[in-house]
Formats: sequence, structure tokens, C-alpha cells
Amino acid sequence: MNLTFTFIKSISNIYDEMIENGFSLVYLGEFSHEITRMFTSMAESNMERNSEERSVQRKVFHVMVETLQNMNKHSDELSKTSHTGSGLFIIGKKNDTYYVITSNKVHAKHREHLENAIIEVNNATKEELKEMYKRQMKEGVLTEKGGAGLGLIDIARKTEEKLNYQFINLDDEFYFFILKVEVSTKKFAK
Repeated sequence: MNLTFTFIKSISNIYDEMIENGFSLVYLGEFSHEITRMFTSMAESNMERNSEERSVQRKVFHVMVETLQNMNKHSDELSKTSHTGSGLFIIGKKNDTYYVITSNKVHAKHREHLENAIIEVNNATKEELKEMYKRQMKEGVLTEKGGAGLGLIDIARKTEEKLNYQFINLDDEFYFFILKVEVSTKKFAK
């Protein structure tokens, strides 16, 4: 089999996979503020073209901004030139649900803290999330990377969904962290 055919077949497989899963944007690389603005603008335009309800657009936009900021601030794989976080970002829509998927390297020493934070958020009621958010706003201590722990709480509050996540062990030092956030168009449509 020649190299050109193999390459074309690979591209065709990727295209088929994207269509089947409703992916509208897939990006692998660094996550600067400029890239975040570009992605949110592209997604917003796409949702407007598809006549999506404004309430749904706001929820998806908010989730995108929060997850992209988390990637920029908390990825343990930094770009050598700009020192911004690197990873994978996917947005798509299947049936009546938008989903935002991010993945990035997380150092083993950060895994337990991150997983405990997600478990706490996922186990909290709507009222408990509200209280957690208020407490973090008032008492939250900034991490060494500049976060106050509000992102995950805020995403769960806005989407009213559990945060789906997975850690895949890469080696003794790093995990591959995958976060999937869903936004139902039925739940937030007027």
C-alpha cells in the first residue's frame, strides 16, 4: 500500500469519525487567550447559523470559556515558547446535546486534588453548589497557577449536569485527563 493512499484513508477515517460523533471543532495545541476568543467566536457563529436558542448559546459559550481557561491555566504540558497550556479541545452536538471535551496532561501530584474536586462537585446538590461557589468567591485561595477552584463549580451550576471525566495513566509522572461537559438544548430552551 502506498503512503499517499494510507494518508488519504486516515483522513477519511478521521472525517467519518467527526461526522458520526457530531464534532464541529477539533483542536490540538496551545491554549492562549487569542485562541480561546477565536474558538468561542466560531462556535457562537455556528450556533447562530443553526438558530440555537440564546439561552443554550450562553451556556455553551460559558462552558467553552471555562474549560479553555482551565486548559490554559492548569495544563501540566506548557508550550515552550509562550508558556501557555497545551491539550486537545473538541466541541460537538449530537441529538439534543452539545458537548465540550478537553484533555491535557496532568502531573501525578495534581491528580488526587483534581479528582477530589470533581467528585465533590458531582456529589453536590444545586443548593450546595451555590454555597460552594459563594464560599470560594469569599475565601478561595489562589493556586500557584492562579486558579481559585471556581471553574468546575461554575460549570456544574450552569449546565446542571455531572462532569464526566477520566484519568489515563501515561507514565510514572503524568496522567492524560479527559473532561466532558454536556449542555442539553432541551433543558435550556425557552
